[in-house]
Amino acid sequence: MKKRFLATLSGALLLLGVAACGGQGAGATTDTASQDPKDLTIGVSMPTQTSERWIADGKAVKEKLEAKGYKVDLQYANDDIPTQSQQVDQMITQGADVLIIAAIDGTALSSQLQTAADQKIPVIAYDRLIRGSKNVDFYVSFDNYKVGVAQAKALLRGLGLENKDGSKGTKTGPFNIEVFAGSLDDNNTHFFFQGAMDTLKPYLDNGSLVVKSKQTNLEQVAILRWQQEAAQKRMEDVLTAAYNDGSKVAGVLSPYDGISRGIITALQNAGYGTAANPIPVVTGQDAEIASVKLINTGVQSSTIFKDTRLLAEQAVNAAEAFLQKKQPEANDTKSYDNGVKVVPAYLLPIQTVFKEDIQKELVDSGYFTTAEVASGQTK
Repeated sequence: MKKRFLATLSGALLLLGVAACGGQGAGATTDTASQDPKDLTIGVSMPTQTSERWIADGKAVKEKLEAKGYKVDLQYANDDIPTQSQQVDQMITQGADVLIIAAIDGTALSSQLQTAADQKIPVIAYDRLIRGSKNVDFYVSFDNYKVGVAQAKALLRGLGLENKDGSKGTKTGPFNIEVFAGSLDDNNTHFFFQGAMDTLKPYLDNGSLVVKSKQTNLEQVAILRWQQEAAQKRMEDVLTAAYNDGSKVAGVLSPYDGISRGIITALQNAGYGTAANPIPVVTGQDAEIASVKLINTGVQSSTIFKDTRLLAEQAVNAAEAFLQKKQPEANDTKSYDNGVKVVPAYLLPIQTVFKEDIQKELVDSGYFTTAEVASGQTK
Protein backbone atom coordinates (compact mmCIF):
# COMPACT_ATOMS: atom_id res chain seq x y z
CA MET A 1 0.00 0.00 0.00
CA LYS A 2 2.80 2.40 0.89
CA LYS A 3 4.59 1.75 -2.41
CA ARG A 4 1.33 2.21 -4.36
CA PHE A 5 0.63 5.50 -2.54
CA LEU A 6 4.13 6.85 -3.25
CA ALA A 7 3.87 5.88 -6.91
CA THR A 8 0.53 7.61 -7.20
CA LEU A 9 1.84 10.69 -5.43
CA SER A 10 4.92 10.77 -7.67
CA GLY A 11 2.75 10.52 -10.78
CA ALA A 12 0.53 13.32 -9.60
CA LEU A 13 3.52 15.53 -8.87
CA LEU A 14 4.98 14.73 -12.30
CA LEU A 15 1.74 15.72 -14.02
CA LEU A 16 1.59 18.89 -11.97
CA GLY A 17 5.19 19.70 -12.99
CA VAL A 18 4.37 19.19 -16.68
CA ALA A 19 1.32 21.41 -16.40
CA ALA A 20 3.38 24.07 -14.67
CA CYS A 21 5.96 24.03 -17.49
CA GLY A 22 3.47 24.18 -20.34
CA GLY A 23 2.27 27.46 -21.83
CA GLN A 24 3.40 29.79 -19.08
CA GLY A 25 3.83 33.39 -20.21
CA ALA A 26 2.12 32.61 -23.51
CA GLY A 27 -1.37 33.58 -22.48
CA ALA A 28 -2.71 30.02 -22.46
CA THR A 29 -3.12 29.74 -18.69
CA THR A 30 -2.46 33.31 -17.57
CA ASP A 31 -5.16 35.93 -17.01
CA THR A 32 -3.27 38.87 -18.49
CA ALA A 33 -6.14 41.22 -17.70
CA SER A 34 -5.38 40.95 -14.00
CA GLN A 35 -1.61 41.14 -14.22
CA ASP A 36 0.71 44.05 -13.66
CA PRO A 37 2.15 45.36 -16.96
CA LYS A 38 5.69 44.78 -15.66
CA ASP A 39 4.93 41.07 -15.62
CA LEU A 40 3.84 41.02 -19.27
CA THR A 41 6.04 40.88 -22.37
CA ILE A 42 5.28 42.08 -25.89
CA GLY A 43 7.39 40.66 -28.71
CA VAL A 44 8.05 43.18 -31.48
CA SER A 45 9.47 41.81 -34.73
CA MET A 46 10.69 44.37 -37.29
CA PRO A 47 12.01 43.46 -40.76
CA THR A 48 15.24 45.43 -41.08
CA GLN A 49 17.50 48.19 -39.85
CA THR A 50 18.63 49.12 -43.36
CA SER A 51 15.68 51.53 -43.58
CA GLU A 52 15.47 54.42 -41.13
CA ARG A 53 11.70 54.08 -41.29
CA TRP A 54 11.76 50.66 -39.58
CA ILE A 55 14.28 51.85 -37.01
CA ALA A 56 11.88 54.67 -36.13
CA ASP A 57 8.93 52.27 -35.96
CA GLY A 58 10.70 49.85 -33.65
CA LYS A 59 11.88 52.64 -31.38
CA ALA A 60 8.43 54.24 -31.22
CA VAL A 61 6.62 50.98 -30.40
CA LYS A 62 9.19 50.02 -27.76
CA GLU A 63 9.15 53.43 -26.06
CA LYS A 64 5.34 53.62 -25.95
CA LEU A 65 5.01 50.12 -24.52
CA GLU A 66 7.73 50.66 -21.94
CA ALA A 67 6.12 53.96 -20.92
CA LYS A 68 3.09 51.89 -19.93
CA GLY A 69 5.26 49.50 -17.92
CA TYR A 70 5.43 46.52 -20.28
CA LYS A 71 8.55 44.51 -21.00
CA VAL A 72 9.48 44.61 -24.69
CA ASP A 73 11.45 42.12 -26.75
CA LEU A 74 12.35 44.09 -29.91
CA GLN A 75 14.15 42.20 -32.68
CA TYR A 76 15.25 43.19 -36.20
CA ALA A 77 15.63 40.45 -38.82
CA ASN A 78 17.93 42.24 -41.31
CA ASP A 79 15.63 41.34 -44.23
CA ASP A 80 16.33 37.63 -43.73
CA ILE A 81 13.23 35.45 -43.59
CA PRO A 82 14.77 32.52 -41.60
CA THR A 83 16.13 35.02 -39.08
CA GLN A 84 12.70 36.54 -38.54
CA SER A 85 11.14 33.07 -38.20
CA GLN A 86 13.71 32.12 -35.56
CA GLN A 87 13.24 35.39 -33.70
CA VAL A 88 9.46 34.95 -33.54
CA ASP A 89 9.92 31.34 -32.39
CA GLN A 90 12.21 32.61 -29.65
CA MET A 91 9.73 35.27 -28.55
CA ILE A 92 7.06 32.61 -28.16
CA THR A 93 9.40 30.26 -26.29
CA GLN A 94 10.48 33.02 -23.92
CA GLY A 95 6.91 33.84 -22.98
CA ALA A 96 5.60 36.71 -25.09
CA ASP A 97 2.01 37.60 -24.24
CA VAL A 98 1.35 39.50 -27.49
CA LEU A 99 3.24 39.60 -30.80
CA ILE A 100 3.54 42.69 -33.01
CA ILE A 101 5.02 41.66 -36.36
CA ALA A 102 6.09 43.63 -39.43
CA ALA A 103 6.77 40.68 -41.70
CA ILE A 104 9.52 40.50 -44.31
CA ASP A 105 7.48 38.02 -46.33
CA GLY A 106 3.78 38.07 -45.51
CA THR A 107 3.42 34.34 -46.19
CA ALA A 108 6.48 32.95 -44.39
CA LEU A 109 5.40 32.78 -40.75
CA SER A 110 2.54 30.26 -40.83
CA SER A 111 4.07 27.74 -38.45
CA GLN A 112 5.04 30.44 -35.94
CA LEU A 113 1.54 31.90 -36.05
CA GLN A 114 0.00 28.48 -35.49
CA THR A 115 2.19 27.99 -32.42
CA ALA A 116 1.12 31.42 -31.19
CA ALA A 117 -2.54 30.55 -31.70
CA ASP A 118 -2.10 27.21 -29.90
CA GLN A 119 -0.72 29.14 -26.93
CA LYS A 120 -3.37 31.86 -27.19
CA ILE A 121 -0.91 34.63 -28.05
CA PRO A 122 -2.63 37.40 -30.05
CA VAL A 123 -0.83 38.48 -33.24
CA ILE A 124 -0.93 42.05 -34.55
CA ALA A 125 0.31 42.59 -38.11
CA TYR A 126 2.17 45.89 -38.18
CA ASP A 127 1.85 47.88 -41.43
CA ARG A 128 2.45 44.77 -43.56
CA LEU A 129 -0.45 42.34 -43.71
CA ILE A 130 0.52 38.76 -42.91
CA ARG A 131 -1.01 36.53 -45.57
CA GLY A 132 -2.13 32.92 -45.78
CA SER A 133 -2.91 32.40 -42.09
CA LYS A 134 -6.09 32.43 -40.03
CA ASN A 135 -3.97 33.26 -36.98
CA VAL A 136 -3.69 37.00 -37.56
CA ASP A 137 -5.85 38.80 -35.04
CA PHE A 138 -5.49 42.46 -36.01
CA TYR A 139 -3.82 44.79 -38.49
CA VAL A 140 -2.59 48.35 -37.97
CA SER A 141 -1.57 50.32 -41.03
CA PHE A 142 -2.36 53.24 -43.29
CA ASP A 143 -4.85 53.22 -46.16
CA ASN A 144 -2.41 51.68 -48.61
CA TYR A 145 -4.56 52.05 -51.72
CA LYS A 146 -4.81 55.76 -50.94
CA VAL A 147 -1.02 55.89 -50.59
CA GLY A 148 -0.75 54.75 -54.21
CA VAL A 149 -3.37 57.27 -55.28
CA ALA A 150 -1.49 60.03 -53.47
CA GLN A 151 1.81 59.06 -55.10
CA ALA A 152 0.23 59.16 -58.55
CA LYS A 153 -1.42 62.50 -57.78
CA ALA A 154 1.95 63.86 -56.65
CA LEU A 155 3.48 62.77 -59.96
CA LEU A 156 0.67 64.42 -61.93
CA ARG A 157 1.01 67.60 -59.90
CA GLY A 158 4.78 67.65 -60.31
CA LEU A 159 4.39 67.35 -64.07
CA GLY A 160 1.76 70.10 -64.18
CA LEU A 161 -1.04 67.83 -65.43
CA GLU A 162 -3.01 68.47 -62.24
CA ASN A 163 -3.12 71.25 -59.68
CA LYS A 164 -2.87 70.79 -55.92
CA ASP A 165 -6.66 70.58 -55.62
CA GLY A 166 -6.84 67.88 -58.30
CA SER A 167 -8.15 70.19 -61.01
CA LYS A 168 -6.71 70.17 -64.53
CA GLY A 169 -3.24 71.67 -64.73
CA THR A 170 -1.67 73.93 -67.33
CA LYS A 171 0.50 71.25 -68.95
CA THR A 172 -0.76 68.66 -71.41
CA GLY A 173 2.22 66.44 -72.18
CA PRO A 174 2.99 63.97 -73.55
CA PHE A 175 5.48 63.16 -70.80
CA ASN A 176 7.74 60.11 -70.68
CA ILE A 177 7.49 58.40 -67.30
CA GLU A 178 8.72 55.20 -65.71
CA VAL A 179 7.05 53.14 -63.01
CA PHE A 180 8.56 51.37 -60.00
CA ALA A 181 6.94 49.19 -57.33
CA GLY A 182 8.00 47.62 -54.06
CA SER A 183 8.73 44.01 -53.14
CA LEU A 184 6.23 41.43 -54.39
CA ASP A 185 6.26 39.57 -51.07
CA ASP A 186 4.99 42.68 -49.27
CA ASN A 187 1.20 42.86 -49.42
CA ASN A 188 1.30 46.67 -49.35
CA THR A 189 3.09 46.70 -52.71
CA HIS A 190 -0.04 45.48 -54.43
CA PHE A 191 -2.23 48.16 -52.85
CA PHE A 192 0.27 50.94 -53.61
CA PHE A 193 0.63 49.85 -57.22
CA GLN A 194 -3.08 49.40 -57.83
CA GLY A 195 -3.95 52.78 -56.37
CA ALA A 196 -1.27 54.50 -58.44
CA MET A 197 -2.03 52.77 -61.73
CA ASP A 198 -5.79 53.28 -61.39
CA THR A 199 -5.09 56.99 -60.96
CA LEU A 200 -2.65 57.23 -63.87
CA LYS A 201 -4.72 55.12 -66.26
CA PRO A 202 -6.75 57.97 -67.85
CA TYR A 203 -3.53 59.86 -68.61
CA LEU A 204 -1.88 56.75 -70.03
CA ASP A 205 -4.95 56.02 -72.11
CA ASN A 206 -5.14 59.53 -73.63
CA GLY A 207 -1.41 59.73 -74.30
CA SER A 208 -0.57 62.48 -71.79
CA LEU A 209 1.75 59.97 -70.13
CA VAL A 210 3.91 57.46 -71.96
CA VAL A 211 5.87 54.63 -70.32
CA LYS A 212 8.67 54.49 -72.86
CA SER A 213 10.14 51.23 -71.54
CA LYS A 214 6.69 49.66 -71.90
CA GLN A 215 7.22 48.06 -68.48
CA THR A 216 3.91 48.52 -66.68
CA ASN A 217 3.19 45.10 -65.16
CA LEU A 218 3.79 44.77 -61.44
CA GLU A 219 6.15 41.83 -61.91
CA GLN A 220 8.27 43.89 -64.33
CA VAL A 221 8.66 46.93 -62.11
CA ALA A 222 8.86 45.41 -58.61
CA ILE A 223 12.03 45.85 -56.54
CA LEU A 224 12.82 42.91 -54.25
CA ARG A 225 13.11 43.94 -50.58
CA TRP A 226 12.68 47.58 -51.65
CA GLN A 227 16.45 47.79 -52.18
CA GLN A 228 17.96 51.11 -53.22
CA GLU A 229 20.78 49.44 -55.16
CA ALA A 230 18.34 47.26 -57.12
CA ALA A 231 16.27 50.32 -58.01
CA GLN A 232 19.37 52.15 -59.22
CA LYS A 233 20.32 49.16 -61.41
CA ARG A 234 16.85 48.91 -62.92
CA MET A 235 16.75 52.66 -63.67
CA GLU A 236 20.17 52.41 -65.33
CA ASP A 237 18.97 49.49 -67.46
CA VAL A 238 15.81 51.36 -68.46
CA LEU A 239 17.78 54.47 -69.47
CA THR A 240 20.18 52.36 -71.56
CA ALA A 241 17.45 50.39 -73.31
CA ALA A 242 14.65 52.92 -73.79
CA TYR A 243 16.30 56.35 -73.78
CA ASN A 244 19.27 55.83 -76.09
CA ASP A 245 17.61 57.95 -78.79
CA GLY A 246 18.06 61.26 -76.99
CA SER A 247 14.59 61.31 -75.42
CA LYS A 248 14.21 62.27 -71.76
CA VAL A 249 12.44 60.95 -68.70
CA ALA A 250 10.03 63.54 -67.28
CA GLY A 251 8.80 61.66 -64.22
CA VAL A 252 9.22 58.49 -62.19
CA LEU A 253 6.58 56.91 -59.98
CA SER A 254 8.54 55.62 -56.99
CA PRO A 255 6.80 53.87 -54.08
CA TYR A 256 9.46 54.45 -51.39
CA ASP A 257 12.17 57.01 -50.58
CA GLY A 258 15.02 54.48 -50.62
CA ILE A 259 13.99 53.40 -54.12
CA SER A 260 13.69 57.09 -55.04
CA ARG A 261 17.28 57.76 -54.01
CA GLY A 262 18.48 54.84 -56.13
CA ILE A 263 16.53 56.19 -59.10
CA ILE A 264 17.92 59.69 -58.58
CA THR A 265 21.49 58.38 -58.40
CA ALA A 266 21.02 56.58 -61.72
CA LEU A 267 19.56 59.72 -63.29
CA GLN A 268 22.39 61.90 -62.01
CA ASN A 269 24.96 59.43 -63.30
CA ALA A 270 23.25 59.67 -66.71
CA GLY A 271 23.61 63.45 -66.80
CA TYR A 272 20.34 64.60 -65.28
CA GLY A 273 20.44 67.37 -62.68
CA THR A 274 21.65 70.37 -64.65
CA ALA A 275 19.81 73.54 -65.66
CA ALA A 276 19.55 72.22 -69.20
CA ASN A 277 18.64 68.68 -68.14
CA PRO A 278 16.80 68.82 -64.78
CA ILE A 279 16.04 65.85 -62.55
CA PRO A 280 12.64 64.36 -63.44
CA VAL A 281 9.72 64.49 -61.04
CA VAL A 282 10.35 61.62 -58.58
CA THR A 283 7.80 60.59 -55.93
CA GLY A 284 8.44 58.65 -52.72
CA GLN A 285 7.11 57.42 -49.40
CA ASP A 286 8.00 57.36 -45.70
CA ALA A 287 9.52 60.85 -45.36
CA GLU A 288 13.00 59.48 -44.68
CA ILE A 289 15.26 62.30 -43.61
CA ALA A 290 17.72 61.82 -46.48
CA SER A 291 14.89 62.22 -48.96
CA VAL A 292 13.33 65.12 -47.05
CA LYS A 293 16.62 66.95 -47.53
CA LEU A 294 16.48 66.14 -51.26
CA ILE A 295 12.94 67.53 -51.43
CA ASN A 296 14.02 70.63 -49.53
CA THR A 297 16.84 71.22 -52.03
CA GLY A 298 14.68 70.54 -55.09
CA VAL A 299 16.10 67.16 -56.09
CA GLN A 300 13.28 64.77 -55.13
CA SER A 301 9.79 66.09 -55.82
CA SER A 302 7.66 64.64 -53.01
CA THR A 303 7.13 61.92 -50.45
CA ILE A 304 4.19 60.41 -48.57
CA PHE A 305 4.42 61.04 -44.83
CA LYS A 306 3.12 58.19 -42.67
CA ASP A 307 3.49 59.24 -39.06
CA THR A 308 5.09 56.25 -37.34
CA ARG A 309 4.29 57.78 -33.95
CA LEU A 310 0.57 57.35 -34.65
CA LEU A 311 1.05 53.86 -36.05
CA ALA A 312 3.02 52.81 -32.98
CA GLU A 313 0.28 54.24 -30.77
CA GLN A 314 -2.38 52.14 -32.53
CA ALA A 315 -0.25 49.02 -32.21
CA VAL A 316 0.08 49.67 -28.48
CA ASN A 317 -3.68 50.28 -28.17
CA ALA A 318 -4.38 46.98 -29.91
CA ALA A 319 -1.88 45.10 -27.73
CA GLU A 320 -3.42 46.53 -24.56
CA ALA A 321 -6.91 45.60 -25.69
CA PHE A 322 -5.87 41.99 -26.23
CA LEU A 323 -4.11 41.86 -22.86
CA GLN A 324 -7.32 43.09 -21.26
CA LYS A 325 -9.23 40.37 -23.12
CA LYS A 326 -10.99 42.93 -25.31
CA GLN A 327 -11.24 43.36 -29.06
CA PRO A 328 -9.23 46.33 -30.42
CA GLU A 329 -11.08 49.15 -32.13
CA ALA A 330 -11.17 48.68 -35.91
CA ASN A 331 -12.19 51.21 -38.56
CA ASP A 332 -11.99 48.78 -41.50
CA THR A 333 -13.38 45.26 -41.37
CA LYS A 334 -13.72 44.62 -45.11
CA SER A 335 -10.60 45.58 -47.08
CA TYR A 336 -7.79 43.35 -45.85
CA ASP A 337 -8.38 39.77 -46.93
CA ASN A 338 -5.19 37.81 -46.31
CA GLY A 339 -6.30 34.86 -48.42
CA VAL A 340 -7.79 32.97 -45.50
CA LYS A 341 -9.76 35.59 -43.60
CA VAL A 342 -10.57 39.27 -43.56
CA VAL A 343 -8.39 40.78 -40.87
CA PRO A 344 -9.94 43.65 -38.86
CA ALA A 345 -7.80 46.76 -39.25
CA TYR A 346 -7.20 50.23 -37.95
CA LEU A 347 -6.08 52.52 -40.78
CA LEU A 348 -4.39 55.89 -40.30
CA PRO A 349 -4.34 58.96 -42.57
CA ILE A 350 -1.46 59.98 -44.81
CA GLN A 351 -0.02 63.32 -45.97
CA THR A 352 1.69 64.21 -49.24
CA VAL A 353 4.76 66.35 -48.63
CA PHE A 354 6.28 68.73 -51.19
CA LYS A 355 8.94 71.28 -50.29
CA GLU A 356 6.29 73.79 -49.22
CA ASP A 357 4.85 71.25 -46.73
CA ILE A 358 8.04 70.33 -44.88
CA GLN A 359 7.81 73.01 -42.21
CA LYS A 360 4.17 72.38 -41.30
CA GLU A 361 3.99 68.60 -41.58
CA LEU A 362 7.44 67.51 -40.46
CA VAL A 363 9.07 70.28 -38.43
CA ASP A 364 6.13 71.93 -36.65
CA SER A 365 4.78 68.48 -35.74
CA GLY A 366 8.08 67.62 -34.06
CA TYR A 367 8.90 64.74 -36.39
CA PHE A 368 12.16 66.37 -37.52
CA THR A 369 14.04 69.52 -36.56
CA THR A 370 15.07 72.24 -38.99
CA ALA A 371 18.69 71.21 -38.49
CA GLU A 372 17.89 67.58 -39.35
CA VAL A 373 16.13 68.61 -42.55
CA ALA A 374 19.12 70.74 -43.54
CA SER A 375 21.68 68.01 -42.82
CA GLY A 376 19.66 65.01 -44.01
CA GLN A 377 20.49 63.17 -40.81
CA THR A 378 18.69 62.58 -37.54
CA LYS A 379 20.43 62.93 -34.19
